Amino acid sequence: MKRTNIDANQTELNDRVVAIKRVSKTVKGGRTMRFSALVVVGDGNGHVGAGLGKAGEVPEAIRKGKEAAVKNMVSIPLDENNSIPHDLIGKFGSASVLLKRASEGTGVIAGGPARAVLELAGIKNIHSKSLGSNNKTNVVMATIDGLTKLKTPEEVARLRGKSVEEILG
Repeated sequence: MKRTNIDANQTELNDRVVAIKRVSKTVKGGRTMRFSALVVVGDGNGHVGAGLGKAGEVPEAIRKGKEAAVKNMVSIPLDENNSIPHDLIGKFGSASVLLKRASEGTGVIAGGPARAVLELAGIKNIHSKSLGSNNKTNVVMATIDGLTKLKTPEEVARLRGKSVEEILG
């Protein structure tokens, strides 16, 4: 993963709570209830991250999730029409997310968890399809996995020892 050192104070980060779950642990005296929050943060300019926070209170779980998301931020390349450079599939656990580039004016066509990641990353035109598991945490992580695998035409040309024109055809 291409981790970035984004200081939360330098850039304006937007956050979105994707899921809040009530989880319980059975102990001798009964069940203890806690909350788990899945939070996605991004600057809308090619940086996005996701984090999971767990606490006894919902606001505290969201705060912890946001802190974890800022620590796990990744940088992604965008092309000239705010889409991705190429199509690919991101995988995490049994969840797979198909990401296809789209022309200008298409908008973000994606399901709930993937949409949160793509919009906060600053992607404006993309087709996406969630395949396999519908687990929100795994879909978010699969989307981020796919975005971290993206390569710009310049990177591909450098890796292959060719010019950008030869790669793009």
